[in-house]
Amino acid sequence: MIRLAALLFCLLVGPVAAQTLTLPDSARQVSERNSPLDSYDMPIGPFADGSVPVRPVEGRVERITWRLQAGSSTTLQLLAPLRDQLLAQGYDIVFECEARSCGGFDFRFAIEVVPTPDMNVSINDYRFLSATRGEEVLTLLVSRSPPDGYLQMIRVTPQGAKPPPLVVEETVQGAGGLLSDLTRDGHVILDDLSFESGAVALGEGPFASLALLAAYLADNPGARLALVGHTDDTGDLQANIDVSTRRAQAVRTRLIERHGVSPDRVQAQGVGYLAPLTSNATPEGRELNRRVEAVLLVN
Repeated sequence: MIRLAALLFCLLVGPVAAQTLTLPDSARQVSERNSPLDSYDMPIGPFADGSVPVRPVEGRVERITWRLQAGSSTTLQLLAPLRDQLLAQGYDIVFECEARSCGGFDFRFAIEVVPTPDMNVSINDYRFLSATRGEEVLTLLVSRSPPDGYLQMIRVTPQGAKPPPLVVEETVQGAGGLLSDLTRDGHVILDDLSFESGAVALGEGPFASLALLAAYLADNPGARLALVGHTDDTGDLQANIDVSTRRAQAVRTRLIERHGVSPDRVQAQGVGYLAPLTSNATPEGRELNRRVEAVLLVN
């Protein structure tokens, strides 16, 4: 992975190894609340018989939230890499569930959640995990409200203990992510792009996906890219084709003007609502269908 930045939260100074969580490049910290001494009810099971079973713990409590661009990623795709990192660092998973098996509405409102707008939980689309390492406990709550994803972490360490500093590294997908998807599947969704609502102009950025595409083209002189814009099914087909084409062209222009890509290496076209990822029957589906994809063209 290509490391773009590292945010170091020095919780206590001491000669201990840092605890590292690697997040997608689009992740941005929204809030942090630390209490030197507080209590926390760590959920250890699903909602049942009118309550959520918990393990009360006391100590230094850290509550941190992030917001990220989820794109078409599921909550499991967001949570699984973090779970793997915790296991690699010696944590034991005590309990894990997804919205329905957690208890849906009842579970969500029975556990501690950082208030909105710092944390947003979709009742039907979230996952929860609790883990322990010795006397230290940690919980993760992940949810989606496309195109955004939300992550909450609560960590409790015993009073007087020396918890390792928490290093949160913002990363962008490298050979194991966006570029491998592009070469394996022949296309990839550029889900870190942003456009003003109803507009065709690309946001200021920077967008890590475009830097990766430019680097890939530089390293592979025989490759070309087609940028394909997509919309939801709101409105006339021709109007949607026009909007999707202009958005794809805006991405092409950014690659040429800011990343030095030769104009003959990248083309742009829009197909409107003719190739949806999912149903347009819901706001979430329409949000997922509005996208720009990169298609690999190899001579």
